[in-house]
Amino acid sequence: MDREELLSKRVAVVCGGWSDEREVSLSSGEECRAALLEAGFAKVDLIDLAARDFLARLLEGGYDVVFPALHGRYGEDGCIQGFLEILHIPYCFSGVSASAVGTEKEVSKAVYAAAGIRAPRGVDLAAGTVLSDDQADALVAELGLPIFVKPAANGSSYGVTRVTEASALNEAIARAGEGDGRVLVEECVEGMEITVPVIGNNELRALPVVEIVTGAEFYDLKVKYEPSAMHHVIPARLEPGVYARAQEIALRAHRALGCRGCSRSDFIVTAAGEPVILETNTIPGMTAQSLLPDSARHGGIEFPELCARFVELALEPREGRG
Repeated sequence: MDREELLSKRVAVVCGGWSDEREVSLSSGEECRAALLEAGFAKVDLIDLAARDFLARLLEGGYDVVFPALHGRYGEDGCIQGFLEILHIPYCFSGVSASAVGTEKEVSKAVYAAAGIRAPRGVDLAAGTVLSDDQADALVAELGLPIFVKPAANGSSYGVTRVTEASALNEAIARAGEGDGRVLVEECVEGMEITVPVIGNNELRALPVVEIVTGAEFYDLKVKYEPSAMHHVIPARLEPGVYARAQEIALRAHRALGCRGCSRSDFIVTAAGEPVILETNTIPGMTAQSLLPDSARHGGIEFPELCARFVELALEPREGRG
């Protein structure tokens, strides 16, 4: 597709929704719309997934492609993707299965294991689980302290607790399970926190590795939405072999999950230089402070061009669908 044809496409940026990450999604949507207009697209509309007239606006707009700037439940978990499949409207980023598997951390860990990718050890629990003292002690004996307790299908560090004593486990499990989903209790892997974005469909490119420097116990909500210059070191300060290894594993995770358009895999690099994968985001944040756009800029891709590439990738034929 030539540039003129690409820029003639009508784009609906879908954002908002009902998840804990609604406000972040609205910010991402506004910035993506502005970037697409700057790139030269003539028609780019912003539509809130939670709006009463969402479906009417989507169908009446005559859109060629949807750009989901959504995070969390209904946006990144395969729901909106399945809805758009039914409507036969092309959309940016991963499809139904990759989105669903990438969101469910315990399921994605099984995919990583099959692909030979190391992830932290952990236990998957139902929301509402209450551990006895003996069960809590056994979990600590198995995973050590500190332990991370997190929703099994959420993002942006919502509901995540760093637990330093067995007596605090039940409170952390209750907090992580507030959304009625499953809860992941996971060992704490010590080391450098990094993230590796990948863009592309069949031909993939790993972008510069970002080192995350927080000064906090972990990359929590407060840190995530502070100015990126305070916390992002690009390229990450890793030995060349470790740096290349992290990029190779991120590419492998992208392929194993079946991602399209882009992904962003988060890792802890141990003192021994081993990248341990934490999760893969199928719709990474798209605000000015976000990790993937920051990495792309250091890789020579400005934000408007990055968003335009995502639209172009969305319109490439998918295998098996023509």
